[in-house]
Amino acid sequence: MTTSTPRLDGHLLRPGDDGYDGARTIWNSAVDHRPAMIVRAASVADVVASVRTARDAGLEIGVRCGGHSAVGYGVPDGGLMIDLTPLGGVRVDPERRRAWVQGGALLGALDRAAQAHGLGTTAGNVSHTGVGGLTLGGGMGWLARQYGLSCDNVESYEVVTAAGEVVRATRDEHPDLFWGLRGGGGNFGIVTEFEFRLHDTGTRTLVVEYDFPLERAFAAMRVWRDLNEAAPRQATFTADVGAGGVATLGFVWAGDPEAGRTYLPALDALGAPDTKRVAEMSYVDLQVRDDSVQGHAYRRYMKGHYLRELPDAAIEAFLLRGSESSTESGTGVPLPGAGLQAYGGAIDDVPDEDAAFGHRGTRFEWSASARWTDAAEDEARIASARQTAAALAPFASGVYVNVVSDEGAAGVRRAYPAAKLEKLTALKDAYDPENVFHLNANIRPSPAQR
Repeated sequence: MTTSTPRLDGHLLRPGDDGYDGARTIWNSAVDHRPAMIVRAASVADVVASVRTARDAGLEIGVRCGGHSAVGYGVPDGGLMIDLTPLGGVRVDPERRRAWVQGGALLGALDRAAQAHGLGTTAGNVSHTGVGGLTLGGGMGWLARQYGLSCDNVESYEVVTAAGEVVRATRDEHPDLFWGLRGGGGNFGIVTEFEFRLHDTGTRTLVVEYDFPLERAFAAMRVWRDLNEAAPRQATFTADVGAGGVATLGFVWAGDPEAGRTYLPALDALGAPDTKRVAEMSYVDLQVRDDSVQGHAYRRYMKGHYLRELPDAAIEAFLLRGSESSTESGTGVPLPGAGLQAYGGAIDDVPDEDAAFGHRGTRFEWSASARWTDAAEDEARIASARQTAAALAPFASGVYVNVVSDEGAAGVRRAYPAAKLEKLTALKDAYDPENVFHLNANIRPSPAQR
């Protein structure tokens, strides 16, 4: 099939062109898809032209921003990839406390622009994540317990629909679409601009981490769990278990570090850690400290759960990660690192019916992330991560849609309660009845629309 070349403000790349391989490289190096066309969109008109071109040619559409989809949804094999990264601008109005963020911007660009004025909004934990993918799935971050999820802070969306039309979605304009974009993922269109509310966050943070050996971690973590229930909203409790079975318990304080230090005596109840780290840093430095400095060099696999409760049995399962040794899986490869991050606070303040995002009552988000470089280890590494996730599955109440990877429809059903999934399906029928945007945690149209 001969595909016509759209007229663009940006650039069109085809296999063999300079820059083609770099443009199709994403966070998970195991993904080696080869799009027939890559449009590096420099304008909203480019996005419209790309959607119409792909539909006319019968090509699958993938939308790439930060490239953090673990299964490579943004890079359609043989399809048309819309690369939004040239649309990476951020404009801040400090008087109105608003930020207008183009659909290809990374979180670091939003953080830097807002923090220049001592402002911020909830924006993940890694600076090279795309604003679009994070926000459309809900958007957790260090400010969420104070100000809500990323999607809770959006005032308006500029969207290119499956029909190639540009619409603005707010509480008053296309309110049904506005509802669905707040947690429904990339199912309903391509967002080319977000308008965010900003908050007077200040620019400083405090990170508190206490390391415990596995034999003493269980008792310490029970106390950590109980302290979380009454923690100030500035504090986001975290727990991680990784190499050697060492458990790291603590919190991130988003705000005045001195205020955070007044909460430190409460952690004495955890017992004496082997190592204690208490570090003040800027909010921007906090947001980049977990960045992957190796770029997109690793092969990756992720699993996740939402937990409404954390009973003692779940703590034990978290620490052992599905293995009696705590360090090695039955497949002979290292267990993946796993972590917990506390929800609650302002996340719970938003009425459940207000947005597509489900599971407002979550207490902790659990995730496990495996990374490796040798393709020969793919099967064992993935099996190890699944084994780790299976250990927590009995305690799970759902999953964050942004970590749904290869679970397919089962993962989507875990991400959305049945009533919300029914409403999202009706929205899909209205805005994308042919399922043009299906390379995502896909909400399929109802059978009558297919």
